[in-house]
Amino acid sequence: MTSIASKGQKTAFVTGASSGIGKAAALALIRAGYRVIGTSRKAAPGEVRNGIRMIACDVTSDTSVVEAVALAHAELGRIDLLVNNAGYAVSGAAEESSVEQVRALFDTNFLGVVRVTNEVLPIMRRQAYGRILNIGSVVGLIPGPFGAYYTASKHAIEGYSESLDHEVRAFGIRVAVIEPWATKTSIETNSPQGDRPVAAYRETFARYQAAFNTAMANGDTADNVAETILAAAQARKPRLRYPSGSAARQTSVARRFLPRGLFDRILRKQFNIA
Repeated sequence: MTSIASKGQKTAFVTGASSGIGKAAALALIRAGYRVIGTSRKAAPGEVRNGIRMIACDVTSDTSVVEAVALAHAELGRIDLLVNNAGYAVSGAAEESSVEQVRALFDTNFLGVVRVTNEVLPIMRRQAYGRILNIGSVVGLIPGPFGAYYTASKHAIEGYSESLDHEVRAFGIRVAVIEPWATKTSIETNSPQGDRPVAAYRETFARYQAAFNTAMANGDTADNVAETILAAAQARKPRLRYPSGSAARQTSVARRFLPRGLFDRILRKQFNIA
């Protein structure tokens, strides 16, 4: 297939671009002049959705990822920017999720990032240039009660991204983590709860959920996060971490500088689980 990238025009490959942060990021990149291909699990051949060229990709499948990256590369001619966005959450107490449920979450949220990145890195090394932006979360830096496994997957993204960034700099490639806080997307609405409920947690979880819903109602939009993604994509000297929004920045600073006991008390009060 003929490349759709014009000479000198940057290109981007965005996973999970059918809605939420991925969709907003893809549209922001298009407005900034990038040629963009996005993915969703159910994209039809030749599909253009919301102005975004979409291809099918299931990030939990090695074969699907290999085929999707090969198609994107054939169409774009090069991949300058990878945005690893595909993911979901599981809510509830840690005890309420089976090992199988946790394994499925990590297969998407962490191993999905690894699969896609491993396919794109050889392309970027041959180009001697590339930027990889992994969508993490502020809960990659702090505790996430009643979301322990989503939190753990985002902690994994932090460690992986920082380590990988050191390995690939010599090839002209940089890696960064985007760290939103509460963001008004459908991820929480569409995410499952633990698959083996424990009644003992019901009352505390209900209080937590009410406080969390309030935070979400006052949270940033996907477009706000897309602005952070665009800034990280275009930075001449990229940072490792990009907290997205004032709440994310304040939380990041608080986690770094406040005594642990004080931070824990504030967190438990904020989520009404004290």
